[in-house]
Amino acid sequence: MTIVTRFPPSPTGYLHIGGARTALFNWLYARRHGGRFVFRIEDTDRERSTQEAVDAIFEGMAWLGLDWDDGPYYQTKRFDRYHEAIRRLLDTGKAYHCYCSRERLEDLRNQQMQAKEKPRYDGHCRDMAGPAPEGVQPVVRFRTPQGGQLVVADRVHGDVVFSNDELDDLIIARSDGSPTYHLTVVVDDIDMGITHVIRGDDHLNNTPRQIHILEGLGAQRPVYAHVPMINGPDGKKLSKRHGAVSVTQYRDEGFLPEALLNYLARLGWSHGDEEIFTLDELVQKFDVDAINKSAASFNGDKLLWVNQQYLQSVSTARLVEATAPFFAAEKLDPSEGPDLHALLDAQRTRARTLLEMVEKSRPFFGRLAVMDEEALRKHLGPEARPLLVALFDALRVVGDWNKTALHGVVEAVAAGAGIKLGQVAQPLRVAVTGGTASPAIDVTLELLGRERTLARLEAALA
Repeated sequence: MTIVTRFPPSPTGYLHIGGARTALFNWLYARRHGGRFVFRIEDTDRERSTQEAVDAIFEGMAWLGLDWDDGPYYQTKRFDRYHEAIRRLLDTGKAYHCYCSRERLEDLRNQQMQAKEKPRYDGHCRDMAGPAPEGVQPVVRFRTPQGGQLVVADRVHGDVVFSNDELDDLIIARSDGSPTYHLTVVVDDIDMGITHVIRGDDHLNNTPRQIHILEGLGAQRPVYAHVPMINGPDGKKLSKRHGAVSVTQYRDEGFLPEALLNYLARLGWSHGDEEIFTLDELVQKFDVDAINKSAASFNGDKLLWVNQQYLQSVSTARLVEATAPFFAAEKLDPSEGPDLHALLDAQRTRARTLLEMVEKSRPFFGRLAVMDEEALRKHLGPEARPLLVALFDALRVVGDWNKTALHGVVEAVAAGAGIKLGQVAQPLRVAVTGGTASPAIDVTLELLGRERTLARLEAALA
């Protein structure tokens, strides 16, 4: 059997991290087992679905690198197929027309709530005989089996038992003929050969309804795995303030897609104590049976840590590619600074995001436009002038401008003044970078180059 999974977002908003994790788990499971990953857009909610949201979902999937084998399918282009399934259910007695007015249903609901009963349809039209009421456009309801239980064999939660008596006859087609969510999902999963449904456990209560429709259409159940939700660090439902934003916002904030995927995979899934995985390793090791039953907790600091691990380990060429849009946004021309490979190698251990890496690299380009006033007061007082003069005189006669020679100059000036290396390096760093934080002073001077270093020293002395 070929394993087929699916990711079916509704285009009513961007692709957020919860949806991205669902897509990832389905993608990983299909890839691990040599199966197929289906991508479909559930856009039947015409009032809330937008093209902008569709575009945002595609953009997020592309950035994450989650490719699909089949699709994208759009539910709005499959209405004929849904109508065919509804007719079949009507013809086989698995569904029926319901002519109840909105007023009757509202009265029924109010009565049930006053009696502290669960609001549900009472089956008024289930076995209606005689001619249909004139001038009423009926809905179509699925004839839910009465009595007994339905057991959902879930790969995460185990067997989950539902009483059929708790389920009413849900609407599968509105009065205008348009199909509803549960019907379209089931028909899509049948037609697309879905073998494994991996989704958030907020859909677990929907599952018995969908199984009834599935079996009403004569199809076999897929394997279900309902993944616990992601909460914020305070244990409450994940919201924007916790980080439930578009995955493309993480892109814009300087996260690598491979780092975000690694972090999302570890939200609710584990493989021993391992934290960092390449995508190939995730494909080899991921299994739904290792998904935790309890809700995961989103931690922004942990995500930053994971991203930092990737910044330290990816190739320099990858860093050059990934930082390009950030250099452009900061109006920094790489051709007007030091060798970009050498610069990013020096910065990779000092930043947690690509954006931070580029911001820390600003002093290596153009004029020194920003100076830290506190650093100036602390490190460039009158006592620093003799040191800067000695450094200027020694540096301008350096033969080979490399970090070994430059370290020797700083060390010699410190020895001549009878002070520690750091007492010379820090005033020098402030003079040439405008702040107290940069790579090692010899690396910093090598990256700045002779001309820029001497010009900035001269400006500091002035």
